[in-house]
Amino acid sequence: MNKFNISAIVLAISLAYSVNVMAQTMSKAEYKAAEQSIMTEYKSAKATCGSLTANAKDICIAEAKGKEMVAKAELEARHKPSHKASHEVSVAKAEADYAVAKERCDDKTGSDKDACMKAAKTALESAKTDANAQLQTSKANSTTKTTMGTKIDDTVVTTRVKSALLADSSIKSFDITVETRKGEVQLSGFVDNQTQIDRAIEIAHSIAGVQKVTNKMSVKK
Repeated sequence: MNKFNISAIVLAISLAYSVNVMAQTMSKAEYKAAEQSIMTEYKSAKATCGSLTANAKDICIAEAKGKEMVAKAELEARHKPSHKASHEVSVAKAEADYAVAKERCDDKTGSDKDACMKAAKTALESAKTDANAQLQTSKANSTTKTTMGTKIDDTVVTTRVKSALLADSSIKSFDITVETRKGEVQLSGFVDNQTQIDRAIEIAHSIAGVQKVTNKMSVKK
């Protein structure tokens, strides 16, 4: 009997996936070719089950379907990389293992079969829980990186605006405070006249990365 070792298959896919998937994309032609290859491999695998009988045949078919399901999920992840796609690969693995485990349990009877089915269900739920936890962790890490990136960009913008204000001969003031949040610059402090206020605003608008300028400056009395 030509059996598929679902766990080994999925492990190999997962290792390759975890290293490369987030950096890969596929052309439409490559996607279609891979999709056709998966279908062809499934039909071939299923055909090998034809010579088997009873539960051995059911197990063989479940293994073939499991391989196809995981391969499709992995293909989608390569085609459109995302945290959700990675999650779907993990879920596909869990469901493929569960489908095969259920068929194997049919070889048992009575309390042994009940215990086998319960263990298979528990393994499925545990794997899905782990997959969900990993998804949330991945999303959280991504959000943290995005937030850090925004803070770094804002710091750069603030530095550029301050330098430009100091370099301008009509201002050259250390009394203007510059604060940046998500590309929005706020200017505050005291200057000598309205002309300096207008010039400071103009300079801030000219800096790359500045989305909006809010004036909180006042003329000295």
